[in-house]
Amino acid sequence: MAFVALPLTAAWQHLQARSGFEVVYFEMVDDGYHLRGCTAAIEDGQTWVVKYEIDLDTSWVTRSARIAGRSTAGLRRTLLQCDGEARWRINGVPAPHLNGCLDVDLESSAMTNALPVHRTDLAVGQTAATPAAYVRALDLAVERLEQTYQRIADDGTQRRYEYTAPDLDFACRLDYDDSGLLLNHPGIAARAG
Repeated sequence: MAFVALPLTAAWQHLQARSGFEVVYFEMVDDGYHLRGCTAAIEDGQTWVVKYEIDLDTSWVTRSARIAGRSTAGLRRTLLQCDGEARWRINGVPAPHLNGCLDVDLESSAMTNALPVHRTDLAVGQTAATPAAYVRALDLAVERLEQTYQRIADDGTQRRYEYTAPDLDFACRLDYDDSGLLLNHPGIAARAG
């Protein structure tokens, strides 16, 4: 079952782990997709705001991510660039620890969980390793995050996946709508619009 067209915008409410909100706007461009979003929250007594622009090619491979964050530590900016061959640069400097990653995953964002789902387009029963360039919310530090998605049986029009991130000692079931956007990330966020 193919995904339907993306909406013009989507929103998520942060739950349990933090309190806040995320809004993103989707734009189809000649060579892929341009995503522009903002997320703000309070987590463990610390407030933060993260604004992002992510460019994807037509296969949903991340080409670049421009991220700006503000917390009590001040304003930070990070530019991630991927050459399409899974070689990365952070603020213009080669980042070999990210080699092999095709996705960016923002700790602050529920939306970025859509990137590997669209890119891999798994059939029911298939599993994919989807290591990502993982960007922390408070300081925009970038690390490699090993993760896997296993597609399980759909529930009506909802696609469902078993998600694991061993480095974070985290596993859960993720539900997506028919456009491939996350509906529920247990303990993290739920689709609000």
